Amino acid sequence: MFYLDKKALQDTPNNKPAGKGFNWTGEFAKRQKQAKYPALKHYYAQGIISADTPIAEAPLVALDFETTGLNPKTDSIVSIGLVAMTVKRIRCQEAQHWIIKPDTELKTKSVVIHGITHSDVADAPSFNRVLDELLQHLQGKVVVAHHKDIEVRFLNSALKHYIGEEIVFPCIDTMALEARFSRTIKRTFLRSLLGQKTPSIRLTDCRSRYRLPYYRQHNALTDALACAELLQAQVASHYPDDNAPISAIWS
Repeated sequence: MFYLDKKALQDTPNNKPAGKGFNWTGEFAKRQKQAKYPALKHYYAQGIISADTPIAEAPLVALDFETTGLNPKTDSIVSIGLVAMTVKRIRCQEAQHWIIKPDTELKTKSVVIHGITHSDVADAPSFNRVLDELLQHLQGKVVVAHHKDIEVRFLNSALKHYIGEEIVFPCIDTMALEARFSRTIKRTFLRSLLGQKTPSIRLTDCRSRYRLPYYRQHNALTDALACAELLQAQVASHYPDDNAPISAIWS
């Protein structure tokens, strides 16, 4: 998992934050009519849960990418990890991990971070070879990611490159949730005088606040699992009422 730099974040993503009142059901119906790529059209045809679905009943899938760099315009996906889940259960048997032959140069700096080497990708499939299966894993589910702009931007960049289309979907961003939960303890002038820092909302630091175990970072499957567990801990701590609607945490 990388974190996008400020320059990359200046570009507005096509999968814009939707807000609580956004009609995802209607959006999927509209997109299903417009989509040309068969697997993408089928993805939209499966629909999405309604906004008032209780969080505890929502089908979810945690998603994480490793990439060749930070900029989706000049870098590309090198591995994909996903884990099917609910806030009560993680379905490890349905987890999936792909090493992808990147469309751009595999840089030394990124190899040092995620450990995926040129020999690892030499015989790996290209993104378009796994696209249909990826969409099957996503269909009908709400995506969970930590710092969702990475997944949204890189996924749409790859889709645009291979099929000339993009995708939209509701997403739960565990980093954004943690920022929301941490508002009451964010840095103030008094905290500054006391030398106290703003709590970090990186994945590993968020997990430590919920006393979740440390996992080695920058493996797409492990990071997807780490994100899934973090969401479960966040919901258990901040949304103990199982009847809270999924719209309370998706965007």
